Amino acid sequence: MALFASAFLLVLAQAVNLQVLRRDFLLEQGDARALRDVAVAAHRGMITDREGEPMAVSTPVASIWMNPRDFSATAGQLQALATLLETTPARLRELQRERPGREFVYLQRQVDPQLARQVMDLNISGVALQREYHRYYPAGEVAAHIIGFTDIDDHGQEGLELAYDEWLRAYPGRERVVKSGGRQWQVVETVAQLQAPREGKDLVLSIDRRLQYLTYRELKAAVQRNHARSGSAVVLDTRSGEVLALVNQPSYNPNNRGQYGADTYRNRVVTDLFEPGSTVKPFIVAAAIASGAYRPDTAINTSPGTMRVGSATIHDMHDYGLIDVRTVLQKSSNIGASKIALSLEPKYLWQNLSDFGFGEAIGSGFPGESLGILKPYRQWGEVERATLAYGYGLSTSALHLAQAYAALLGDGKMRPVSYMKLSPQQIADLPAQKVLEMATVRQMRDMLMGVVSDEGTASQAEVKGYKVAGKTGTVRKAGGGGYLEDSYNALFAGAIPASDPRLVMVVTINDPRGEKYYGGAVSAPVFAKVMAGAMRLLNIPPDQFPGEPTKIAMAGGQQ
Repeated sequence: MALFASAFLLVLAQAVNLQVLRRDFLLEQGDARALRDVAVAAHRGMITDREGEPMAVSTPVASIWMNPRDFSATAGQLQALATLLETTPARLRELQRERPGREFVYLQRQVDPQLARQVMDLNISGVALQREYHRYYPAGEVAAHIIGFTDIDDHGQEGLELAYDEWLRAYPGRERVVKSGGRQWQVVETVAQLQAPREGKDLVLSIDRRLQYLTYRELKAAVQRNHARSGSAVVLDTRSGEVLALVNQPSYNPNNRGQYGADTYRNRVVTDLFEPGSTVKPFIVAAAIASGAYRPDTAINTSPGTMRVGSATIHDMHDYGLIDVRTVLQKSSNIGASKIALSLEPKYLWQNLSDFGFGEAIGSGFPGESLGILKPYRQWGEVERATLAYGYGLSTSALHLAQAYAALLGDGKMRPVSYMKLSPQQIADLPAQKVLEMATVRQMRDMLMGVVSDEGTASQAEVKGYKVAGKTGTVRKAGGGGYLEDSYNALFAGAIPASDPRLVMVVTINDPRGEKYYGGAVSAPVFAKVMAGAMRLLNIPPDQFPGEPTKIAMAGGQQ
């Protein structure tokens, strides 16, 4: 009985010691071995086109990690793991030695399911999987420059992924779990949710994936056909300022970026500035007509095909003689445009160009957007005013040029550019600055339809069944010491259907090296092919009917 009583007292004393005196210590030690605070993955918001088609999605993947404290493997297991992870056993041991006090070290991030299964089948103590999300871009290089990409931690790095990173970003939660005591780390039970995960918000773009692909295909073909260094194209909705397609060549695959340099990621449509050449002439003519001093049939003498202004000599392709303003645009006469610009007050001309946004920021919010260049009118001499008339001495981007043409040929109002799909109410509430009267807009449409005719410089921009208004440009590129003799930018900017424009498109082909280098021969065909498809895709009815004359009459009865 004494022995039994003694044993009972010893057990009771030990129970008091464990349950009362050392309770907190033992609970803490148990929790340290079994409880873990783990991250709960949350997926980044999806990016879709205007019709809901996915452009960027996050898919669940596994990442392989180890606990250096628990990591234990046989020589065979270590070699097999190193082979699967494309490393060496020595490197794995080094990772364990370098971080002895840590419980979490990545071995490989975002692996494919097969590799994850093979690693777990090795049954190595201290090696486990963690769920993460990998960003995938279904459109690949077709939409690379507009969408951009994220890094391995799902943070935006380029394009709209960067511009709207806060909107799209997901914030992981945290929960406390009980882990298994086996060789592999596994969750047995969730004890408590410490912080709820916050999923990223979805983003609906203004981009139409069908138009995006069509533009990509035709621009890529044109760059290759003309052996050009690069090319850019952008399509805007004239009524809302929405970007329906935006493409650069060469492009890249955002799903596999290992072979590309940083320069490839640049969105040239918004970052690269260029002198617009003859595509600026319609804005000079619009200012002249708005002043009341000119009409489409006002005569201008361009003989003998050259004109001396200060130290500069201005040339036309031919001696066009006495022509009207309409023909100045149709034949792209540098002399005619220069004479018009020189006759206008510098301040008035500058203000008109500034109203169309030249020299200003677009303010679209796209990363790396460039500010245009337009010198103050007080710095203009006669040479600067004359050359400005045919697009030298100022710089702009393809996106801004499209925005300006949307106002010139749309309804005379400058609207902000949008990469987001807008509702009818949002479109109605858009801030719109009136820059041109509708009477002048109609005259500009009429004159620029003459450019896209058999007598104009952009006959290859014609789209069967539709009236097209537009302007070509062929610009010498600047180099060290001046303008280069054999390096050009080929441009075309146009709107369709010209009777009531719905779409505006700007195409730039940088440094074409084929047999042709003019904007009318290199860039205009891209417009024609893309817009022919766009009219069908968007179900826009024709405005050019059989038998209706397409040629614009000029002064003197010329056709």
